[in-house]
Formats: sequence, C-alpha cells, structure tokens
Amino acid sequence: MLALLLLVCVPLHYAYRVFAYGSPFPRLFLRFTARVVGARVQTIGTPLRRDVFFIANHLSWVDIPAIAGASGTAFVAKAELAKAPLVGWLSRLNRTVFVKREARLNVAEQINELREALADNWSVTVFPEGTTTDGQSLLPFKTSMLNVLEPPPPGVLVQPVLLDYGPVAEWIGWIGEEGGFANALRVFARPGSFRLVVHFLEPFSPANHRGRKAIAAEARKRIEAALVETLGRPLRPFPYVVAVVGYAGPPPAVGDEAHVRAEGEG
Repeated sequence: MLALLLLVCVPLHYAYRVFAYGSPFPRLFLRFTARVVGARVQTIGTPLRRDVFFIANHLSWVDIPAIAGASGTAFVAKAELAKAPLVGWLSRLNRTVFVKREARLNVAEQINELREALADNWSVTVFPEGTTTDGQSLLPFKTSMLNVLEPPPPGVLVQPVLLDYGPVAEWIGWIGEEGGFANALRVFARPGSFRLVVHFLEPFSPANHRGRKAIAAEARKRIEAALVETLGRPLRPFPYVVAVVGYAGPPPAVGDEAHVRAEGEG
C-alpha cells in the first residue's frame, strides 16, 4: 500500500511543483500512511491553516503522518534523519527542516529554513521534548528551535497540539533501547487498528510572551493540562534517562536495571 501511494503521489507532487508551491500530495501521502499503519486519526479542535507554529508532545514516528495528514504541516527533525534511506528523501519532499542541536553557529541558517518552510507549507511542527515518551509523561521543553519566534514573524500564531493514543500509548511509544527499525516493524506488524486523537488546542500569539522560553512554557502548560484531563490523573515521571535532551529520570527501583535512551526522535 505504501509503495502504491508513492507511485501515485510522488509524480503528481513534482508535476504540481512545476506550477505552484504548497503541493497537497505530501499531505495526502502522509494521511494515508497513518491509516496503513493502523492509526484511525480523529481530530478535536481546528488546526490553523497557515502562519502557525504547532508545538506537540511526542510518542512515536506515527505522530508525523498523523499531524501532517490532519494539517499539511512541515516538521523540524534531527539532522541524522536526512541521511536515512528513503525516509530522508520523503522528509525533504515535505520541506522538513533538519537541524543539528549541537551546531550553534548555523542558527541563523536554520531560522531562515524554518521561515521558508512556513512560507511553503504554511505551518511548521516542533516536538520540543527532543525525544519520544510514553503518553503518560511530559518532558521539559527545549527552546532552541523556537528561535524563529524571537521575534515572531508578523501574523504567526502558536497552536499547542496534544497527541493521545489512549490505552495503546505505552505500546506504541518508541522508548527505552528499542531501535527505530525494530519499532517500525513492531508497529506495522500489530494486528487491527488503534485510535489516535489529535487535539488542536487554543492558539495564542507569541508576541504576548517574552521570548522563546516563555512561549515554550505557555505551550507546555496547555499541553500538560489537556493531557492530565485526558488521562484523568496526574502525569508520572518519565522513567528513562534521555541524554540527548539532558533529562535524568528517577532512579530505578531496587533490582531493576536503568534504561538509557541515547538517541531522540524529532
């Protein structure tokens, strides 16, 4: 099914780009990719159509086709993804902005790429946790990729997004020491379908908040409140150590082994 989608959508995308920007075919491809994976995506709230910076929690690579299929957004992703066979090429078709978190000298270039992606796709999504979690937790938000909002481009709004996988969240979540390929095989092999609710929360103007840290704090506050309401209980600490974003989880219980996740997605 994915091969058939590629054969149909890619030529149409290139043909469309000869005449205009904002091709609809990456969005259609990603929307049907989520369905092939097994996700039955339901949206709550209305995604802004253009000039919007989506800030979302992050559980799985399935988040990407789900949000993009619902909104047509581009994404910010780690630079290593650009070198991945097929996935890197497909990401570039959707105007993904690849960043190196340790490369502080090319921040201005990355900001320009983000602005171009906003102009092309009309929206950009960032996963500021810097890695994937389990749907029961929310990591601190990193703010480096919110530089584009300091100062915010005229007319651009921020819209927080909550991804809710319901009872399969911990199973779907790409956490611990599991590799990306192994996770993809596991998710594709899962029989049946699962419900994924994408909550597009109330947008706000970044101009009303002083700098990217305040913007990130406001977005996180709204996502946390929505996640607590969805779960019906307080969030729990994320039990893994995530070196890439500098998060140290709670110490393991006696007799348990510490789990270390060296790489992050998004």
